[in-house]
Amino acid sequence: MLGLLIADNDTEARKQMADLFIEAGYNVIVTTSAANAIYGILKKAAQVVLMGSEFDEFKAGELVPLLKKCNRDLTIILVSDEASLPTMRKLRKEGIFYHALKPSKPEDKEEIRQAVRCAFDSLLSCRPAR
Repeated sequence: MLGLLIADNDTEARKQMADLFIEAGYNVIVTTSAANAIYGILKKAAQVVLMGSEFDEFKAGELVPLLKKCNRDLTIILVSDEASLPTMRKLRKEGIFYHALKPSKPEDKEEIRQAVRCAFDSLLSCRPAR
């Protein structure tokens, strides 16, 4: 089963995203630890990562390259407050799949839900037939 890893320091955002995706039927792993995130990726428990701009005292710009080295096929969706254009360019170059602004109201979660669905659809379409 494909897994979604939610990695964010923001407890409330983490809980809301976990509830949303568990309800939608995804296999969800939640962490605030970079070590646990790396472990989940190395063990192939997570194929899509929904991450905040910071977690476990690291910035996304530091973690994205490391996570991609653990699994180059990993799909990373960054959910953050507004980021500078140079930062976003750097993260796109490092291989993030999508950047969404942190939801400020319940209906804003739809964008993230669609990005996650698209990420999994993209992964499934790239898998070889068995």
